[in-house]
Amino acid sequence: MTLKQKKWDSRFMRVAVEFSTWSKDPSTKVGCVIANTDKRIVSQGFNGFPKGTPDDAKIYENRPEKYRRVVHAEANAIALAKVDLAGCTLYTTAFPCSQCAGLIIQSDITRVVSVFNPDYEDRWTELVLTTKELFKAAGVKFEYIRD
Repeated sequence: MTLKQKKWDSRFMRVAVEFSTWSKDPSTKVGCVIANTDKRIVSQGFNGFPKGTPDDAKIYENRPEKYRRVVHAEANAIALAKVDLAGCTLYTTAFPCSQCAGLIIQSDITRVVSVFNPDYEDRWTELVLTTKELFKAAGVKFEYIRD
């Protein structure tokens, strides 16, 4: 990876971190940015409940209920994109789950950049392995960024 690419990766990850602060989830804040090959942001998202549904803090405190309702940042960014995502890079502040990996692959996104978090990887080992396996099989390049 070139120094120029590292600079762009850092810039886009900082934007993804900013979007993560928009999440109302008190325990898990995730942000996502999708950039095209021209280094333009084409979509963004953060984790939260679907638009038009109750966004009550009490629901976030009830983990089983929260997990049934929450839309992940990556899924939100893909759903909100109004352009073809083929060849784009997705930047996320958390490791994508296997369901989001499927959406990423189906959207023809070719590269995913995430922040390395050993605690997350230890907690969700099976999920991380499944996602990495899916990315490898589909030819999606995955990289960590360490700022």
